[in-house]
Amino acid sequence: MKNIFLFGECMIELMSASKEGSSNTLKQSFAGDVFNTAVYLKRTFSKVNTHLVTAVGKDKFSLDMIEYFKGENISSDFVFQSETKIPGLYSIQLDDEGERSFTYWRNDSAARQVMQHIDDEVTSLLSKGDMFFFSGISLAVIEPQSRTAFWALIDKLKAAGVQIVFDPNYRPRMWTGPEEAQEQFELALQKSDLSLPGVDDFEQLFGMTTVEDVNNYCKTFDLSELIIKNGEQGILVVVDGDVSHFTITPVENVVDTTSAGDSFNGVYLGARAEGYSVNDSITLASKAAGFVIQHRGAIAPADEYDTFIKAQLASV
Repeated sequence: MKNIFLFGECMIELMSASKEGSSNTLKQSFAGDVFNTAVYLKRTFSKVNTHLVTAVGKDKFSLDMIEYFKGENISSDFVFQSETKIPGLYSIQLDDEGERSFTYWRNDSAARQVMQHIDDEVTSLLSKGDMFFFSGISLAVIEPQSRTAFWALIDKLKAAGVQIVFDPNYRPRMWTGPEEAQEQFELALQKSDLSLPGVDDFEQLFGMTTVEDVNNYCKTFDLSELIIKNGEQGILVVVDGDVSHFTITPVENVVDTTSAGDSFNGVYLGARAEGYSVNDSITLASKAAGFVIQHRGAIAPADEYDTFIKAQLASV
């Protein structure tokens, strides 16, 4: 069985419990870009061993979070518990088109210090995996002084034959400035085998507005697989230098785009790990993302998603 490790942060999520968006009554859940990716990966490909690599605390929210991981069949073997820190928290506000904005409380998040828990023994275990996934948010969350240790970990995993996967998920407010993010993203792309950038992220950070711009920029890195997402305008795929374009059927009933990219990533990576072709992986991932954005919150109801994705798997 394949083993995929996903490095990042899971947070306490607050969203309005009313359709009108009132903040008087909030629904509490758990989410975060890397965690969301793990959920959709495991829900779609149950035979893939899916491990979250993060840190939480020992408070009630943290204990509930770990139980939530188990409920999604995500391994918590590498979910470390801090004696003094707690999980981060965020709230989501949606506009009429389903586009979201966030408010964060994460300065004291245990995940910021996750590298303190990764010693030689943990590194050895991670080195036995098939894939290691992280995002731009993962990089921004960890304390800046821990990034040297993080890059040393990536080098060791890559040397051990683990496939390194990076999603350049850019959140400007999490960085001291664009220069810091650019430096870290370039390091990530240099060390990755597969990357899943979105044009919107590169437009904010590098001023690139087309898939061609992003592709030309990424040609300087040794990526064996590049999946450039551009919303309804489609996806540009570059595999070993061969370029192809996939069209996307727009979703009419968009409710919440919070986990569009995360669900795409999870299904795509799971499909590729299970031996699906690039074409079939893109098809499955796009349909999964289209389904997810028709639901409120980052994590769609499990029973509805399972019914939907089983039908899609049967059709490829």
